[in-house]
Amino acid sequence: MGSLLEELARREAAARRRIEGLRQQISELTERLGSEEDRLSRLVVTRETVEEILGEAASLVEEPDEEGGLADAAGGEEEPPEVVRLGVVTVPRWRSGMGTKVLPQAYRDAVEILVDGGGPMRAGQLLVAMGLQDAASTREGLRSKLKRLVERGWLEEVGAGLFMVTEQVAAQVTGRASKRGPAGSGDGSGPSPPQ
Repeated sequence: MGSLLEELARREAAARRRIEGLRQQISELTERLGSEEDRLSRLVVTRETVEEILGEAASLVEEPDEEGGLADAAGGEEEPPEVVRLGVVTVPRWRSGMGTKVLPQAYRDAVEILVDGGGPMRAGQLLVAMGLQDAASTREGLRSKLKRLVERGWLEEVGAGLFMVTEQVAAQVTGRASKRGPAGSGDGSGPSPPQ
């Protein structure tokens, strides 16, 4: 009978160890669950805040003034509304009638310098024209901005690292039709690309 009681005591002790192990696992899982719930809560609040900001930015487009809705007697095109940004910097895709006012300042400066330059320029040349130091990090930052303008239809890359405004953008910014030939045609109407 002694061996039966010893066996029961051994099994009881083993059951207690398993229960204690399970309680420890439950405690650890409860702690992990609380941590993940906190993280989820922060992510939800962040997403809602970003949606609120973007929603306000998208709805904050100034209505055209009284004359803005009418066709311009000289150009025959309407002046697009200016976008008001609320903590969000965007580069909109270019479309007919859109001026540089919709661009963030650094992008606007680059486009206007390229229009005034009349031909392709490199990032380093643009930095000098902007009055900034031509350092490698600054040049790379500007180059990424220029590539974004290419993606959005404001500029074209006519050679490795050579950027110029599209004909349509040049015509819109200057208020007249572009005098140069198709992009990269080398028709001699603009300055030759720097080497």
